[in-house]
Parts: sequence; C-alpha cells; structure tokens
Amino acid sequence: MKKIYISFCLIIVSYGTFAQLDLKACLAMADTANLTIRNAELDIEINKRERSSYLSSRLPQLEFNADYKYNAIIQGQVVPAAFFGGESGSYATVQFGVPYVLSNNIQLTQILFNSQLNYGLAALKINADIVETQRNITIQEIRYQVSNSYFLLQGLEKQLAFLERNLSQTLKLLKNVNGLVEKGLALQLEADKIKINLLNIENGISMAKSSKEQLTDLLKILIGYPKDKTLTLIEDSMIEQSLIKSNETKQFYALRLIESQQAMNKEESKGIKMSYLPNLNFYSIYNYSYNINPGDNFRKGIDGVFLGLRFDWRLFDGMQRSYKSKMNAIRTGKLANQYEIANQQLEMAANQAKRQIKLKSEALNLAKEQLALAENVFEQTSLKFEKGLINTTELTLTENSLYQAQNNIVTNYIQLRQAELDYLKSIGNIK
Repeated sequence: MKKIYISFCLIIVSYGTFAQLDLKACLAMADTANLTIRNAELDIEINKRERSSYLSSRLPQLEFNADYKYNAIIQGQVVPAAFFGGESGSYATVQFGVPYVLSNNIQLTQILFNSQLNYGLAALKINADIVETQRNITIQEIRYQVSNSYFLLQGLEKQLAFLERNLSQTLKLLKNVNGLVEKGLALQLEADKIKINLLNIENGISMAKSSKEQLTDLLKILIGYPKDKTLTLIEDSMIEQSLIKSNETKQFYALRLIESQQAMNKEESKGIKMSYLPNLNFYSIYNYSYNINPGDNFRKGIDGVFLGLRFDWRLFDGMQRSYKSKMNAIRTGKLANQYEIANQQLEMAANQAKRQIKLKSEALNLAKEQLALAENVFEQTSLKFEKGLINTTELTLTENSLYQAQNNIVTNYIQLRQAELDYLKSIGNIK
C-alpha cells in the first residue's frame, strides 16, 4: 500500500496543480488511487495471509492448561473389606486424594498425516486465482467508468465550444436586427424570435456546464484526484481515431472464474476421496500436580510425562461422503455447461460490439459531412438575411438544422467511443 501511495503522489506531482491529463494518465491514476481497486488488491493480500495461516497448522502446536481444584468433599470409592484384612464379602468406603490439587499441563501436538491438508492448500491456491481474476474484473470495470467519464467530458467540451460559437453568432445577429427595428426596417417580432434562440443557447450552456462539473467531480473520485485541484483534460481532437488496435487479445475473465470453479470442484473430489484415509498425530504431555492437605500439613508435587500417537479413522459416516461425491459429479457437469454458455455469450457480445463500432464510425463520418453542409447553408442563409432577402423564420430553420448537426456530431462521437469501450470491456482489454 505504501508503494501505491508513493506512485500516486509521483503522478500528481508530475502533472502539477493545474493538470492536463489524457486518457492514459487518468487510467494510470485510477490503477493506483481508486479505492475500489485498492480494496481488490487488499483481497489478494488477505488471501496470501490466509495461506500462511493455513500452512502454520502443519507446525507443532503447544498448549498449556491449568486446573486448580478444591475438593470440599473428597469422593469415596467402594472396595472389598478383605483388601484391608476385613471380612470377606463385605465392602468399605475409602476416600482417595487431598482437599487441594493444583494441576498444570503442557501438551505438544504434531500432525504427521492429515487427509485434508493437501486439499486445503490446493483450495487456497485456486482461491488466490479467483481473487486475482476478480481484481482484474474490478480494474476493467473502473477503467470503463473512467474512460466513459473522460469521453463524456470530451463530448461536453465540444458541445460547449459549439454553443459558445452559436451564442456569439446569435448576439451579433440580434444586434443587427435590433438596429433594423430601431430604423423601422424590421418588426420587433423578428428580434423576439432571435431572442428565443439566444435564451435556448444560454440555457444549453448552463446545463452543459453543470453536467461538466458533475462529471469532473465523478472523474476525480474515480482516479483519486484531489478535490481542491483543477482538472483539465487534453482535447481528444482526432475524433476519428480509434481506441481499437489490430492486435487486441481476448481475456474473458468470466471464463477464468468458471475455470477456477472447475478446478476447485476437482480438488473437492480429491478431498472427498482422501477423507477415507485415517489421520495420525503425535502428542506429548507433561503434567505436574501439586497436592495439599492443610490438616496434615501435607504437600506433595507429582510430575508425569506422556508420549503417544493418536490414530483417527472414520470407518462409516452415514453415507455422507458418498452423497457428496454424487453432488460433486453433478456440479462438474453443470460447470461444463456454464462454461460453454458463457463462452458463446461472450463471443457474441464481442462480435456485436465490434459491429456497433463500424456502424457508429460510419454514423460519425456522416455527421461530419452533415455538419459541413449545415454550416455552409447557415452561412449562405445569414448573408441572404443580412441583405433582407429572407425573414427570420427561414434563418431560424437553418439555425436549428445547424444546431441539430452539431448535436449529432457530438452524440455520434460519444456513441463511437462508448461502442469501442464496450468492445474492449467485453474482451477484458481496456488499458
């Protein structure tokens, strides 16, 4: 965690207070500073500690226990009276022991053979693969959110640029029309129509700026960027440039999870078979017992040492292991089906996403042509309006066509980027 924090600090310092980040820099910051990704990294560390903890069970175990007992009434035992020279066939009650017994035990236990030990180690290794795959899935999800936010902000920047330019043109036009109204060459209605467009543009700018602020805050959270620092993105000016490279490799993490589950199921089958074997432990006990009888002023310490082997073998478990084996076999078939279904779905999703990229790319190129035409038509229409050849109604229609063309190019730009991200996410290769 310390290395991650240092890496993040180095990135922040390298970009300074007023950072200008591209997508690569945003993704690098998210990989080191995003809290969700850091938690996924911590899950890997926890799994390593669990393995170390499990391995320690193979080491000798040392235990101490003490039992300090006061016998208020010493329990008696019945013995034949002949044992003390009494009459045969009669019995006497004899009390053994003293009122106070202080017993201390130290026990050493060492596993010599445990049928489930190897299964546990294999399960932890497979679980490590599962946790790592889940970490990679988390990274891909965060990278998708970062990239999507990045391109939405790019789209908003382009939209704001269009709106600011439209605002400048509309203010200029309104000034000219107001001049004509003052000279009696135009009706006030003509100026009011332009004012409506002006208000719509100003409202659009306010909404775009609000959305930009919200998305910027979200992106800061995703990449772990300080809230009090200004975040500026490098313009993605080459809107036709693709995120997809020709050598993209497919990494279906969902399939990896199923493969890990299959491996776990296989190890469980081995574990069930191994459970038929016995377990063997070595143990050693040292006991020290101190006996006290205050009435006779008697005190005596007695020690003892025991060495032994404990052999445990479950000969019959009520058919539990047999039923577990059958369930394991059913689960094996189910996982095979899940793998095939997931593989088909992932391949289909990747192919569909790739087709969407082609469609969105064509739509973006078409939108660029439409924008060029709309700008030319608006320019010609504006000249005619200035010469008094057309009224504001025709000019407004042309303006609306231009605004629609501008919105289309921004929309298609975002949709193309999202289609590319959907494809990269489907193959687990956002980087």
